[in-house]
Amino acid sequence: MTGGTHLAVQAGTGTGKSLAYLVPAMLLTTGDQDPVIVSTATIALQRQLVDRDLPRLADALRGPLGRTPEFAILKGRANYVCLHKLSTAPEAGQEALFETGSMVGAHVRRLHEWARTTFTGDRDELVPGVPDQAWRQVSVTAMECIGSQRCPFGWKCFSERARKVAADADVVVTNHALLAIDALGDGAILPEHRVVIVDEAHELVDRVTSVASGELSATGVEAALRRLGRQAGDAETARLSEAGNRLGPLLTVMPAGRMDRLDPALAAALGVLHDTAEACAAEVRSLARAGDGDPDKAASAQAALVALDEITATADRMIRAFDLPVDERDEVVWLERPDDPMDTSRPATLHVAPLEVGEVLAENLFSERTVVLTSATLTLGGSFAPLARQWGLDTESMGSEWTGLDVGSPFAHGRSAILYVARHLPPPGRDGLAPEYLTELAELIEAAGGRTLGLFSSMRAARQAAEALRPVVAFPLLCQGDDSTGQLVKEFAEDEPTCLFGTLSLWQGVDVPGPSLRLVVIDRIPFPRPDDPLASARTRVIEARGGNGFMEVSTSHAALLLAQGAGRLLRSVDDRGVVAVLDPRLVTKRYGDFLRASLPPFWQTTDPQVVRGALRRLATS
Repeated sequence: MTGGTHLAVQAGTGTGKSLAYLVPAMLLTTGDQDPVIVSTATIALQRQLVDRDLPRLADALRGPLGRTPEFAILKGRANYVCLHKLSTAPEAGQEALFETGSMVGAHVRRLHEWARTTFTGDRDELVPGVPDQAWRQVSVTAMECIGSQRCPFGWKCFSERARKVAADADVVVTNHALLAIDALGDGAILPEHRVVIVDEAHELVDRVTSVASGELSATGVEAALRRLGRQAGDAETARLSEAGNRLGPLLTVMPAGRMDRLDPALAAALGVLHDTAEACAAEVRSLARAGDGDPDKAASAQAALVALDEITATADRMIRAFDLPVDERDEVVWLERPDDPMDTSRPATLHVAPLEVGEVLAENLFSERTVVLTSATLTLGGSFAPLARQWGLDTESMGSEWTGLDVGSPFAHGRSAILYVARHLPPPGRDGLAPEYLTELAELIEAAGGRTLGLFSSMRAARQAAEALRPVVAFPLLCQGDDSTGQLVKEFAEDEPTCLFGTLSLWQGVDVPGPSLRLVVIDRIPFPRPDDPLASARTRVIEARGGNGFMEVSTSHAALLLAQGAGRLLRSVDDRGVVAVLDPRLVTKRYGDFLRASLPPFWQTTDPQVVRGALRRLATS
């Protein structure tokens, strides 16, 4: 970890990769060394590290080290109760004033009561939880915080206390989003550190892209106006309101999807929005400088400035994104709108996102620190190169200062599992699951005696399959959306014959060892949708440079998800079963070789009789 060379490690389930990086991390920080940062993508892994792995390791290393290693978890400021905002927010909940019969007020009252007894102020320790709308009444983002020097509660601030604990720890556990904010911003969010361990590293690019994205909507402008209140002149406030009212109708009539050219009317609306938000922000700053230092007024001003500055910066990004020819742009703009025009829960929203984050990561993460990236799935088509390119490890500035290592798996994949591809089925269509797919799925489930996790490329397909098969198969069949995902997975694991169907959130993170899971069915190769704004824009840029956009973007995306989905099957060395892919293209198309090379080395067959016989033997064993 101290040689300056970055390391990408593929380590399958059961290899003990968390212990493999936590032990040297704790040993590295003996003395006066900076803490080691461990970044994860999911709350589940954070809890595993902090609640199980780190306490055991700290106890085991107390003797060899002559002291007990310290560890801490650090989250974004918005995950902690803000005592100052709590003191100014009515217990009925500010947002409740705008909604008749809202339950927000009851949740906020509960938050007030909880804040009097909690030691951490950490949202994840509140059980049961509260909706985001209620939580926002008692929390602030990092940009909204007025700072510990001006805040009357600065010495008691939960977020500041968590940062102080983290600064004195040997190992600090955080998430990819906070790591990205720290690396891409001005730093100072995480404690000083020289080593970063990125677990679940296959998620890093998507999480960094999300942090680096921006959005604009009429609803967002309305929220900024509420925060602004009377902190700017009536004329400027009216202009901003008019600009928001102008943007909303435009977004409801414009075509949804990726934008290759900037519509003149939209360009004008964005320009006015940018200028009016900037003018309002200038007035807020002027009044704040002339103020009396009252912390409540300072907090209101800071909240307004965050919203206004975000509008200004995002509008500017969207306008500038069109300055270059389409195949040379480094950002993409798209419009997202609900398919149902009567759906008012989600407003029409403009998005802007970077096409690539590799250069940014190379400059802000890899050039400053030694980084270890690990996951059960890092090689695509048998190579680390596809993900290394996305991370920025293969950029000219990085040279070859990284090493890839596959430590293998404790599983005997060829003897423990079968990869079955239903070659005899027709290629998947656009109109839902064909009758042949449903028949094949029903026969596989019957052979397995239930015990099936169905991974579908869309929620529509999952529901279609569940509705069609419930009257047909003799086993309980759960579908994502019937209850919380956590509760459905619990029921699936506890009742052996039960089947569970769902979509993307089930492709990763489901850990059901034992006889409750004998069959994983994947309905189709999970290519991104052809109209996906980011994927299609990335494909176009790669092809303009002479590359193969389909292989580098769509096929790499599909390979990663396929590997994650197939990884749900074997969770312990005693597990046995089948991964069944209903999409025949996995063996009939040239890219199928690349996709299969991204999967564990299962024994492979396309014979339906062979796989059903194997499932029946497993069901009766």
